[in-house]
This record gives sequence, C-alpha cells and structure tokens, in this order.
Amino acid sequence: MSFLAAADLYTLISNSTYGALAIVALWGLYQIVIVWTRVAQKRFKTEEEQDTFMDDCEQMLRAGDFEGVEEYCEGDSRAIPQMMHMAIDNRAEGFRRARQIMMDRFQRDVMSDLEYRLSWVSTVIKSAPMIGLFGTVFGMMGAFKTLATAESVEPSALAGDIQVALVTTASGLAIAIPLMILIATVNIRIAKMEDLVGSGLTRFFEAFKAGLAIEASRPAAPAEAVAEPAYAETV
Repeated sequence: MSFLAAADLYTLISNSTYGALAIVALWGLYQIVIVWTRVAQKRFKTEEEQDTFMDDCEQMLRAGDFEGVEEYCEGDSRAIPQMMHMAIDNRAEGFRRARQIMMDRFQRDVMSDLEYRLSWVSTVIKSAPMIGLFGTVFGMMGAFKTLATAESVEPSALAGDIQVALVTTASGLAIAIPLMILIATVNIRIAKMEDLVGSGLTRFFEAFKAGLAIEASRPAAPAEAVAEPAYAETV
C-alpha cells in the first residue's frame, strides 16, 4: 500500500510539472506580445515616414508656431509626437528643463515598462528548464522506487516514469529556446526604435531651440489700458 502511495505521489508531482510549464510558457508569450505591440505603437514604421513627419514639424517650430505643432501631434500615440507635445507644453520652464522633463517621461513610461516586461521573459527562459528538470528528478525517483520495491519489474512501469522524466526536460527546453529567439528579435526592434527616436529628437531639439528664440524675441502683448470712468458734467 505504501508503495502504491509513493508511486502515485511521484506520478502526481511529475505530471503537475506539465501544468507549471504551460503557465510559465503562456506568461512569457504574453509578455512578448505586449512588448512587440507597444514597440509597434511607439515607433514610426520607416525612417522615411519619420523624416516626413519631422520636416513638417521642423518648419513650424523654426517659425515659432508651437500651437501648430501641438495640433499636429495631438492624438498621435507614437513616442516622438508625444515627447514633442510634452516639451512644448513645458517650454515656459526653459529649454533645458523642458528637455529633461520630456526625456524622464519617455524613460519612465516607455523604456522602463519594456524593461520590466522583458525581465519577466528572461525569468521564464531561466525557469522553464529548471521546472523541466524538477519533473525529471521526480520521474527518475519514481523509476528507482519501482526498481527498489518490486520483485519483478515490468518494463512498461519503468518506461512510464522515464518517459515523464525525459518529456518534462524536453518541454522546458522547448519553451526556453523559442523565447530566447523571440526576446532577441524584440531587443533588435527596441534598438531600432531608440535609433529612430534619437535621430528625430536631434532634429527636434535644434528646431525647438530656434523656435524658443523666436518666441522670446517677439514683443510682449501690450497691456490693456484700464478705462477711467467717465463722469457726467454737472451744469
């Protein structure tokens, strides 16, 4: 009876490894999909498309038309339009301060979120083979338990435990290897996004500084004269 209970325990733990592997695989794939989608939302599809956008914005910035740039960037979820809109909103703080606010917001809202999600994928890549190895250990323990307690061992009984041991290891590797390829692909897309954002911001900063100089050189609007009350002459 104790032999059957031990055998069932080893089988239960070994088979539960499949559920753990399925959970970590789905979690890693979910994080990859989220990162891929966010990068696609935040970058321009091509450098030519970004150059066309920057040409239009640069022309308005150098003319000091900040309101036109804000309207042009309104509703655009890509990184550069959002950062430009934020810098223009904070232009009263000065060039350096507006640039710092913009870069901090980009790092916090975009890059940090991507890094957090990619760290989860890295954790799954490291954990999946270890979970598979955990199932392997219990599968082999079940096989050795069968050898130690049974007078005549059925080959099919040993084959079942050994199969579980090998399949769990293979499953862990089958999860980790594709995720390693996917995370490398995502990192390349993130690097391309950073290159495009960097080149776009270089053009924006130059035009933004020129626009601020033009805005500062404009004469201040004259204050409205306070009308003095007119008194009727008394006869």
